Amino acid sequence: MERSLRSARIATFTYFILCGTLMGTWVVHIPAIEHQVGISHATLGGLLVLLGLGAFAGMQVSGRLADRFGPRVVVPTAGALCGATLVLPGLAREPWTLAAALLVFGFFNGCLDVSMNAHAVHVEKAYGRPVMSAFHAAFSVGGVLAAIIAAGTSGVGMSPAAALAMMGAVGVVVAVLTTRALLPAEPRPITASGLALAAEDERPPLPSPFTTRRGAGKRIWLLAALALMIMLCEGAANDWSALHMKDVLGAPASTAAFAYGTFAAAMTLGRLLADRISARFGAMAILRYGAAIAAVGITIVALAPWIWAAFAGWALFGLGLSGCVPQLFSAAGHADPAAAGTNVSRVAGLGYVGMLAGPAVIGWMTHVMALNHAFLLLTAMCVTAATTAGVLRAGSERTPELVLSGA
Repeated sequence: MERSLRSARIATFTYFILCGTLMGTWVVHIPAIEHQVGISHATLGGLLVLLGLGAFAGMQVSGRLADRFGPRVVVPTAGALCGATLVLPGLAREPWTLAAALLVFGFFNGCLDVSMNAHAVHVEKAYGRPVMSAFHAAFSVGGVLAAIIAAGTSGVGMSPAAALAMMGAVGVVVAVLTTRALLPAEPRPITASGLALAAEDERPPLPSPFTTRRGAGKRIWLLAALALMIMLCEGAANDWSALHMKDVLGAPASTAAFAYGTFAAAMTLGRLLADRISARFGAMAILRYGAAIAAVGITIVALAPWIWAAFAGWALFGLGLSGCVPQLFSAAGHADPAAAGTNVSRVAGLGYVGMLAGPAVIGWMTHVMALNHAFLLLTAMCVTAATTAGVLRAGSERTPELVLSGA
């Protein structure tokens, strides 16, 4: 049983890397596909909304399916379909065909996103200690992997369609081959020796803070609102960090590009460390102090007149935000294990809305104020998240269900 649980954890890492790689492969080919279809930046921006809408719809559908049929059925199916549909944007030659391709690819990417997070919740529950943040770090690793592979395929003159088809085919194979390692259902608690607790064991179950309670529905929507704010901050950093360095501080384009790299690297590092910190101090501390650090970081970015200070601010912003969303997803999934997929889909779905809205909200604000001053909205959101972190209080008091030596 101990071996199967470790295999399930490795499989979950695999699916997170797969999801990040498939999405990253599309992202790095956006300029080439935009040129291929012959559309403007404005038109592309409108079409990308369809990608987001498709993902949001897929999240809502897959959450319920994961609860009904189990992640072992939904995760590999979603992964295979996400890989199979990756080629569609590369085949588009007209705006309407690209629109349809993005809607379909976005739908199955959203299905994979929520279902793999639902499975991650079951793995974390079996381990009895935080492991969610490391899974999200694996997603970032997938994005880096996609960029490296894309550089190689572009260097040998491979067309976008061929590159997307190749990566999609690899994705289908990986999704199918990894199926057997997934947990078939919500795992039974196991002892340190790796033996399942006997059904006839009459000892009372350990109390769990993740049991369903009155008002659980309101708590899920509060978690979703916090996810919206945190992921809005992430989305704003993704699209505006480099432009801030270039337009506000006058940094050369080559230097400005490192602003997002600094943010992303700090976020990846933070997610690799967040599980251990959460295990010691609790999920509430991760959200409270992480959001507070992020607030300090983005305030430095908004007010500092020096490039080096702005880099420090973006690093603090990424480091602070890094562990927040995984804690929210984890809390949503554990709130009611029987509805883990549905609850994660609500939190992830609203968070994804924030991710899409972040760049647009900041862009709208630049019509009435300077870009760096618009970032103070992100400060306010981080402060709000820090002050409402008590919603995760139960998670910080978790009673471990499993202690695996060397796990």
